[in-house]
Amino acid sequence: MGSAELGANIFRIDLTEDLLKKQDEKSESKATKTHYDVGKAIRETIAKLGGTMPEDLPTPKKSIKELKKEGNKPLIK
Repeated sequence: MGSAELGANIFRIDLTEDLLKKQDEKSESKATKTHYDVGKAIRETIAKLGGTMPEDLPTPKKSIKELKKEGNKPLIK
């Protein structure tokens, strides 16, 4: 994950959390809709500005599980 993807993901999480705190109605369905709406808006912004969509980002050749089996320590836990 590059810095732009990481930044967008952190922004999505922070914005969703902030909106959930401000909601009067605290139902699971409302929270789910908020998560969906924020994610959709972030994706639309990425597409509008010509960024790379998350599903189009390169993927590592080996998974964390494979690296662990080989005795390598991944950078994330």
